Order: sequence, then C-alpha cells, then structure tokens
Amino acid sequence: MPGNLPTVLACGAWLKNAACLLSSGQPQWSALHGDLSHPDACRALEVSARALLHHAQHPVVAVAHDLHPDFYSSRLAIELAHALGVPAIAVQHHHAHIAAVMAEYGVQGPVVGLALDGVGLGTDGTAWGGELLWVDQNNWRRLGHLWPLALPGGDVAAREPWRMAAAALHALGRTHEVGSRFAPLVGEAAAHMVQRMLERDINCPATSSTGRWFDAAAGALGLSVRQAHEAEAAIALEQQAQAWLLQNATPTVVHGVNTQAMEQLDIRPLLAQLLETSTGLGDVPAAAAWFHLALADALADWAALAAEQMGVRTVCLGGGCFLNKLLASRITSSLQQRGLSVLMPKAQSCGDAGLALGQAWVAAHQVAAGHPTYPETESLSCV
Repeated sequence: MPGNLPTVLACGAWLKNAACLLSSGQPQWSALHGDLSHPDACRALEVSARALLHHAQHPVVAVAHDLHPDFYSSRLAIELAHALGVPAIAVQHHHAHIAAVMAEYGVQGPVVGLALDGVGLGTDGTAWGGELLWVDQNNWRRLGHLWPLALPGGDVAAREPWRMAAAALHALGRTHEVGSRFAPLVGEAAAHMVQRMLERDINCPATSSTGRWFDAAAGALGLSVRQAHEAEAAIALEQQAQAWLLQNATPTVVHGVNTQAMEQLDIRPLLAQLLETSTGLGDVPAAAAWFHLALADALADWAALAAEQMGVRTVCLGGGCFLNKLLASRITSSLQQRGLSVLMPKAQSCGDAGLALGQAWVAAHQVAAGHPTYPETESLSCV
C-alpha cells in the first residue's frame, strides 16, 4: 500500500461497523462495533473514532463515510470533519468494497470489480448490491448491475425470503401466481396482499442486490420463509448445496444467462428453473447446488467480458456475498482459468467489517489528487 497517501479517518458501514485510520499507507483498525442500529455500537464507534484521531501520528486531512446521509457513521464523520476543519467525503458503498481490496494489495492500475452484497445506497438513490465496476485510484464507474428485483414492503422483504421469491415471479411476468403459490406458506391475506403490491407497484422499491436474489432462491425452494438473522436464508441455501456436492460429482452446468450485455446481467432464467417443479433438477440440495454453480459461472463470464472490454487483467471481488465459499471459489477459479488475476480480501473481511479501509483509501486518493470532494455524489440531492 503506498506510504505517501495523506492520513484519513473512515467511519465504516452501518452493519458490522469498524472504523479505520489510514496513515502512511497503513490501516489502523478499531474494534468491531457491530450494527449501528444499537445505541451501544454507536457510542463505541464515537469512542473509537476519537481515539484513532488522538493517536494519529500525522494530521488527518479528511474523514470518510458511507454515501447514505442518515447512517450514524455518516453523521459522526461530518461532525468530526467539521471539528477538525477538514472535508467529510462520502464514498459509495460498493466502490469502497472494491477499493478495500485494492488498498490491501497495493494495486496501482485500474481493475474490474465485482461487488456482491445485501445492500448499499447507489449514486442514483436506489439500493445496489450486484455491481460490476471499473475502479482506478482517482475514478470509478458502474459498468453494470444484476437485473433488479422489487422489494415488496421495502425493508421487510429482506427479512422474508418468500417475498423475494414472489418478486422473482413478478420479474418473470408471473405475478398472478404469487397468491396461490405462497398462501399455503404465509396465509391467504399476506400472499394476496403482496401480489397486489407487486401488480400495482405499491411500496416496491427496486434493488440490484445479490443477497436478495439468494433470498429469492431460498424462498423458491422452501428453505426459508422468514429469517431471524442477516443472511440466514443464503447460508441455508449454501449448506444444502455443499452437502449435495460432497456426495456427488460436480455437474456440468449450462446457466442459460446472456452474459454479453455488460450493463445488466439478467439472471431471471436461474430463478425460472428453481420455480418449476418439472425441470429435472431433483431434490432441494441438488437444486441449491445447481443454482450456486450456474450463478457463479454467469457472474464469472460477466466479469471476464468486462475485463476484456476495459482492457484490464485484474478482477477484485468484494462484498459480503463472497463469504459464501462455494460462490467465491467457483468465480475465482473460473476467472483464473481465463488468465485473469483475482484478488479478494485476506487481512480483513470481504464484508462490511472491512469497508472502512476502502472508504479511507478512496478519500486519501481524492485529497492527494487535489479533489477533496467525491465526484459521483455531487448531483445526488436526496435519497
């Protein structure tokens, strides 16, 4: 990691929060505070951030934070920056995920980044989470994203995978099936209410989140109706897939996804397979394994296309979905077979616990280049 970067404090993410001071090119981490929905975690973050500032050996020239203005970490960063008389720099969530990988490995040139997670605010004010990016030290852009799914009921859909399976039916033009398909699981009233919400586009914001596609798959296979903890449905899906693959030879997979449209990866065919009972997929573990392999292959094809078109040889993988070892290993091996260099975080989590390093790295490069504001946020008036 370059040692000539200015010193920057970053206040981290909303989930699994940790702060990071990037000084002389080296990260100094706070403890892991947890989710900022808890007041104790917010208080701990403030104590940690002030301690990092107090012990900084060089003047802090900026304080970085997430693009979302309502996060406690964002508000704290702005408060600290104001007290220090330095800029507060908002960094888009998925840009920060890829930047964290670049910072760890000291990458100097441009990369293609595949950022897959549950949610992060995009520069257009919508919920992102399945992102194909081009990232350089002082610039970045969104090359493409996963086909968006509706979130019937907003945030509640992230806690109820059956709603995401209903959203997948809607994305396939089969909204009329939602009520009858899910009434036995959740009751007539709830199932038909969600069907009406989807039909009328009432409280159904869109998201490109990979995590929500995993929820949809788990809901379609009946593995999860409601989840008590983050990623519970996705973990159940991965466990089913791993169990099947331990007992069976890895099958040859034809994913049927068009990976030549870089701007949007349409993975609806994968959910169409899972939603059908007569596809020959076999039992639930076999279907879960097929979904993982097919999704990983489609994502690898997509990233490889971007690398070719952008003229880069390095692909960085970031975001909490890469905690899924089956997904991560399949994508990595597929890209490496194409002669691409593949980088994933090792020193810190690929999820939100390691996000602050990316925030600090982006902000430090912005200041070093003489642009202490984040260009992608200038036109974002509200979210």
